[in-house]
Amino acid sequence: MKKQTSMAICVLLTVLSIAKQASANNITVTNFSLTTANVPGCVDVQFDVSWSNSWRASWTELASANVTGANLDLENWDAAWVFLKWRGDGEWKPATLTTNGHTAPTGVTITVPADGRGAFIHRSVAGSGTFSATVKLRWNRNADGAGASVDLSAHAIEMVYVPECAFKLGSGAISSSSSDSGCFTDGAWSSGATLPFLVSGEGALTITNAAGFLWGTSSTGDTSIGGFGSLPGAFPKGFKAFYCMKYEITQGQYAEFLNHQTAANAAIRYDANNANKNRYTITGTHPNFSASAPNRANNFLSWADGLRYVTWSGLRPMTELEFEKACRGPLNPVASEYAWGSTSITQTTGLNQDGASDEVPTSSTANCAYGSATNVQGPVRAGAFARATTGRRDAGASYWGIMELSGNLWERVITVGRSEGRAFTGVHGTGSWDFPATGWPIVNELAYGVRGGAWNTGLDTMNRVSDRSFASVQNANRSISYGWRAVRTAP
Repeated sequence: MKKQTSMAICVLLTVLSIAKQASANNITVTNFSLTTANVPGCVDVQFDVSWSNSWRASWTELASANVTGANLDLENWDAAWVFLKWRGDGEWKPATLTTNGHTAPTGVTITVPADGRGAFIHRSVAGSGTFSATVKLRWNRNADGAGASVDLSAHAIEMVYVPECAFKLGSGAISSSSSDSGCFTDGAWSSGATLPFLVSGEGALTITNAAGFLWGTSSTGDTSIGGFGSLPGAFPKGFKAFYCMKYEITQGQYAEFLNHQTAANAAIRYDANNANKNRYTITGTHPNFSASAPNRANNFLSWADGLRYVTWSGLRPMTELEFEKACRGPLNPVASEYAWGSTSITQTTGLNQDGASDEVPTSSTANCAYGSATNVQGPVRAGAFARATTGRRDAGASYWGIMELSGNLWERVITVGRSEGRAFTGVHGTGSWDFPATGWPIVNELAYGVRGGAWNTGLDTMNRVSDRSFASVQNANRSISYGWRAVRTAP
């Protein structure tokens, strides 16, 4: 996982060590070198980035094919979110990238957001298979105040691009025989308005129990969205393009995070009490935490644990509206569907190569970890259901190719069920331990809920896309079934 080299770069910078990091699904950042940039105060960081099962696809969907709008020309791809950290004599800090001046080979695009917290690296033309490229990122070391001697580390997270388009919330399934508890609707259940709600922009939404407005119900017709009110324009509603983590935070990724904090902060965010319980394998001491199953989804993450990881990585929490778009895309909802777009589900009851990078379910048709399977008492490897010959259903994949949005671990989301959640403005993380100064639901337990179910939830309850049984849950603690997944608004 980690390799160190020493080198001197002219008179600008002496690099004491460069750490190579790897994350879920074989993503690697290797072969570092530094060169003087042709811009004063900047250094070009060159490396090879590679990961498996990459794609870029372009297609046209028609209304007759069950989509929300006619003639939707959509492109979808996966990407590496690569971010750098540096330190002098003290703690690790985020390396600020310039917004231009980066170098990529033909067929590869590098996009750096305005805050310079990281870079999206992805295909610029259609294709699939293993992605591998040599790229250069330009670091503005003077802006960061880097001294003459520093350590550098690189981190990579696989993301999926969710393009801008209209989509629908809810499934219409609120009858006693087929219930998605608390699901969104267009209007009030009590008046018989069970149609899904169309999200066609990022403008403010009125929440009220009348046709044409966003509402939520339970299977008994009780209000569950949190009362009348408004969803402000700044709240991310999912219409605008965003990147979503392809997988839930893995144990290897979280160990990397712990190792790049101060010893005191790492001690706060490490769950020593649950090491080696329910398939949680992170052990060790700072700065040498490691996971024996690094590609396994990370459980026992509290609200605060996840928020610290998310701000450190320069991402942000996902809203529950974005969750539904990440699952079904522009397709018209199917009543009581799971993230792969159907009501067909097969439980994982055992694993082959348990704990290894190629861990897979014993049954080749299993596509979800749910229901406290006897032999699987915890989360499975990120992407475990996807094989060379699997389609969307058998891979357990969302419309866009995002994995394990149903089952495995609960997804922490910003809720619209309470005013505290509605105040979220979509601000991205700082790239450091610190939270953004404003616009974040920092430690407010009332601002979030969970969606999508977990390895220990039942078939007919919380694993469905539209089910909002715990959309406003108030439990910020660590749990055997709580994980995290972050997003970032597309630049």
